[in-house]
Order: sequence, then structure tokens, then C-alpha cells
Amino acid sequence: MDLIDPFGRTIRDLRISVTDRCNFRCTYCMPEEGMKWLPRSEVLTFEEIERLARIFVEHFEVDGLRLTGGEPTIRAHMPLLVQKLAALRVPASSASAYAGKKPDLSITTNGATFRLLAHELREAGLDRVNISLDTLNREKFERMTRRDELVRVLDGIEAAKEAGFSPVKINAVVERGVNDDEIVDLARYGRDHDVEMRFIEFMPLDATGHWVHDKVVGQDEIVAAIAAVFPLEPLAGRGAAPASEWRYLDGKGTVGVIPTVTKPFCDDCDRVRLTADGQFRTCLFATTEFDLLRLIRSGADDEQLAAEIQRAVGTKWAGHQINQVTFVRPTRTMSQIGG
Repeated sequence: MDLIDPFGRTIRDLRISVTDRCNFRCTYCMPEEGMKWLPRSEVLTFEEIERLARIFVEHFEVDGLRLTGGEPTIRAHMPLLVQKLAALRVPASSASAYAGKKPDLSITTNGATFRLLAHELREAGLDRVNISLDTLNREKFERMTRRDELVRVLDGIEAAKEAGFSPVKINAVVERGVNDDEIVDLARYGRDHDVEMRFIEFMPLDATGHWVHDKVVGQDEIVAAIAAVFPLEPLAGRGAAPASEWRYLDGKGTVGVIPTVTKPFCDDCDRVRLTADGQFRTCLFATTEFDLLRLIRSGADDEQLAAEIQRAVGTKWAGHQINQVTFVRPTRTMSQIGG
């Protein structure tokens, strides 16, 4: 059966955070020091993740699973989890393009350790990878991530390509006064290295809590900067995908923008989230969570878990309300929610 929210949107995509820990300290995601990590006993086990994912896939016909963190690749034995999830099957009766097949499996990573796992993850059944890269300048990279790891991230991108992932998508969060002068350089990198750049508007989930709208570089400005150097034309049919896309007129690939702030895509949102500690969230900016971990560990059966998931989705908002006086900032940072 479909999982439908109060606004008629069918849930097809589950984001699963496998850890709140990270080997970076990105300024828009985590404080430099003082993070209090979840005790391992409070983190979902692989078996618990598999069980919840199975309910979403087999009961509610969810056909997309994305693994996030923190940094998911630092959790031990990740290929084993991918293998477990790749064994799931979307019901043959589903209207999904994945009916009778495994769900689409993807991962979002900072790429620093991806070379160590790329081939194993691919062989285990991972379909796609998104790698974060906000700057090509080594000094700026170290300032933004508080780690001198640019060389390893670039190598991780090459490792993803070598392992057969295609397309490899590169996520760049654009922050005014920080890296907005590199929009064209990052677009050129995507063109030259046969990867798809996806620029993301700076969102109010930064570690310091000092987000202001003036730091946002909007979709129109990003596209105009790229098009002035590399002419573009828009691609139609974004559907429920978060990124609007453009094609380079010279045929050298595509580029995307995720306009969370200036052009919200909430009307088409088909995503829900599961945090590393088993909290179910119906929106990245949700202020309410539903404790699935407690239910699992108190002996709930699959029908009870499915009922709680349905109840939670019944509270999903129409939209996140950023830039409105009613907006309430989430109490968790991005690293604690899952990217």
C-alpha cells in the first residue's frame, strides 16, 4: 500500500542516517568541538535498519533508500548493510518502476575514505553516490571542513568513477562570502571530470545557529553565473527530485541546483528520514520526531511499527516555512538529522 501524507504526496524515498559521527567538522554542519556523540547502544543496529527498511519497502512500496550520516563510510562494515538492503524487493504489484526489483540504493558521503570502500559497496549492491565538495581551494577547504582532506576527497571521486558509479553527483553548499566565488570553477570541474555538480542553497541547519538569509546564494544567481560562461538550457520534469537541472548547450553534461530556500520544492516532496538513533522525521526541518527505536526494542511487531509510521506521515507539513515568521529552527544540526 502507498504511504500518503495529508497533502496527497506519496512517500517514495527514505533517508537513513547510520551514524551521527563524522571525520569532518564542516562549519555549516557541526561545531568544531563539543559534539556529544550517541552511545553505541542508542544507535540502530544493521538488523534494526534492515527491519525498518523492509517495512518501508515491502509494506509501503518505498523504492528509494539513501544512506547518510554524519559520515556513513566511517561506520564499520557498511558493505554488509548495503548487501542486506539490496536483498529487499519492492512488491511486484507496485506502480513503481522498481516493482519486483530491489529499491534504488544510494549514499551521501564526504568522499575522504571512499576509495577504501568504493568497489565493495558497488559489489554489495549500491547504485549511486553523492560526494560533497564545496571548494577546490585547499586552504579554503581546510577552513570550511576544519580538515586538510581535499586531495583525498578528489581521489574519492575518481574512485567512485573507477568502481562504475554513474553518474557521480557532487554536492556543493554555496555560502555567500565563503565559496560563492567558485561557482563557475566548480561547474568547470564537473564538466572536465564527467561528474554532475549539484549546488545547494545554504540552509538554516548550521552548527553555530547564526544562519541569516543574506548568506544564501539563490538558484537564479547560481544559474546566471554558470550560464554566463557555459550556456545552459533548463531540463523539464524534475518531479519529486530535489534538484532542478540544466543542460550545457555544448553537450558536456548537466548541472543541478537544490533551491531549498528561494524556490522550495515542498509541494512535490516524497522524502522522510530516519535518524541514527531511530527517530522518524517527516521533514528535514521537522520539530517533532517519532521514536521507532523505542518501539522496536520494546517488542513491537511489524504491524505496530507500520501503524506508527503511518501515524507520523499523517502529520507531515505542507512545507518548511523558511523565511516566514512561523519558521521554527530544528533543535538538531544537519549531522544529527542526516543529510
